[in-house]
Amino acid sequence: QVQLVESGGGLVRPGGSLRLSCAASGFTFSMYTMSWYRQAPGKEREWVATITSNVVGSRNYADSMKGRFTISRDNAKNTLYLQMNSLKPEDTAVYFCNTNIRLVNYWGQGTQVTVSS
Repeated sequence: QVQLVESGGGLVRPGGSLRLSCAASGFTFSMYTMSWYRQAPGKEREWVATITSNVVGSRNYADSMKGRFTISRDNAKNTLYLQMNSLKPEDTAVYFCNTNIRLVNYWGQGTQVTVSS
């Protein structure tokens, strides 16, 4: 079955960096577009970034993440990444990876990122 397992979250000071990982299994990872979402306390889940499945791996970002976050993938390792730089307190949230396979959305369990001094 499809499994997505996020890791790499933690506590970081404002201005710091973190790299999140999402290990995928149960499907042909290289064939599918992958995304990151996040959900802050008391807020709805919001889209962060998407990377397509083609060789070039086209990327798109939410406006507030442009220039600070980088989404990437390693198809040989079936792993999705999110490099987050210049983190702000408002980036505090649970971060989820996501894929859609034949109209079904799959989510990981999430990893907590807390940005605080």
